[in-house]
Amino acid sequence: MVTDGVFESYAVAGAIGAMFYVEPFSTEDIDIFVLTPEDRIVIELPGWEYLKSRGYTEIRKEGIVIEGWPVQFMPVNNALEREAYLNAQPLDFNGVNVRVTLPEHLVAIMLNVGRRKDLARIEMFLDQQEVDLNALDDVVRRHGLYEKWIQFKSSYDRQQQSEG
Repeated sequence: MVTDGVFESYAVAGAIGAMFYVEPFSTEDIDIFVLTPEDRIVIELPGWEYLKSRGYTEIRKEGIVIEGWPVQFMPVNNALEREAYLNAQPLDFNGVNVRVTLPEHLVAIMLNVGRRKDLARIEMFLDQQEVDLNALDDVVRRHGLYEKWIQFKSSYDRQQQSEG
């Protein structure tokens, strides 16, 4: 889709993005950040016409089903997501370079969303030492998530002490 000019670029995010860094876990879809013109209101799924013309016509939940996986092309809609998109790094997936959101941005986004499964995934990043804590501290401070981070980290540290 990038080669054909549908999107300028992309960044794999969400659970699939996290699995590039931590042990695999269950997920139902693939989240892809894309840029859309800032003055454009998105009223259809980004990439829908392109994929429909290639035979991908099934929608499951919020995603376009591509090779059995619902894929959500999510326009970046805040400064944190834009930064995550712009700073994604190429990582190898079966010999193909894939742009993946940095772990610090993934953790900050999960912290911002704050669902139980997101918080559990943050613990995985910390347990497996797959996040640069100094870089994460910088990201959460710049995006107004520092208080949430301090609360989460305090709870996480207490849990580690009680288990250790």
